[in-house]
Parts: sequence; structure tokens; C-alpha cells
Amino acid sequence: MRGSDEASGSLFSYVDLEARIPARHPRRVVNEALASLDADFDALYTDFGRPSIAPEKLIRASLLYILFSIRSERQLMEQMDYNLMFRWFVGLGADDTVWVPTVFTKNRDRLLNTDMSRKVIRAMTIPAPRPARATPRPPTAPHLPRRLR
Repeated sequence: MRGSDEASGSLFSYVDLEARIPARHPRRVVNEALASLDADFDALYTDFGRPSIAPEKLIRASLLYILFSIRSERQLMEQMDYNLMFRWFVGLGADDTVWVPTVFTKNRDRLLNTDMSRKVIRAMTIPAPRPARATPRPPTAPHLPRRLR
């Protein structure tokens, strides 16, 4: 039987997005890595003045910029304005305003021109398990006659 193509018309949803996301989603790894750098982020910012964009959001937005091959910061901000997946990944709510591209660029450059870029990459990189070493075999040359091997 064919389903109907009627819009539900519901404007609000009471489903938590985090409940829909798999436990092994890459954003969870990114969030854990960024949470481990919380003290480092606190050391970069002062306690007074106008609040800047959260460094965790800057890094998540930069990851989207790289992974989705978006051509410019202006296009990234446009995508974040209407793409709910991008908003969720960065940590913006559905009603939050998206940043001005120049403000995003200035804040991101200020953050990544410090040693934080290395710390972030190091925190996100999970060392792969090393394979067990087999006993080395003597080299053989199959193209040589047996008596010369």
C-alpha cells in the first residue's frame, strides 16, 4: 500500500537528538578530545571583555569546512544557517544565530595560530594498535635457481 505524502505540520519536536545518534559517531570522539583540552582553552582566554566564539565550536566548524570541502567561510556559514546536521555537529541550536564569516575567520585564526592546533590534532588522534611481530624470514629470491638462493 502506498503511503501518503502529507506534511506532518508539527513545528516542535520533543525527541532528544543525542538519543538518535549512534554511540560510535565521530562527533563523540571529537567531543571527548575537546573536553580533554578544556584547561588549555581556559588558559587562552581572559575573564573579562566580550565573549568570543567557543573554541570547541570553532574547531568543530573547521572540521566540517575541511571534511565537506566547502570552498569558503561564507559558504560554510550559509550551510550552517540551514543545514541542521551542521548545526548539530557544531553545537548550535536551531534558533541560534550563525556567525558572521569574518568574525568566524578571525576567531579561528587566532585560535589555530597558537600551539592549540597541534594539541587538538594530538588529542583527536588515537594510536592504532601495533600488529604482532612475526619472526623474520630470510629473504628469498624466487627468480634465482635453487642452488643460488
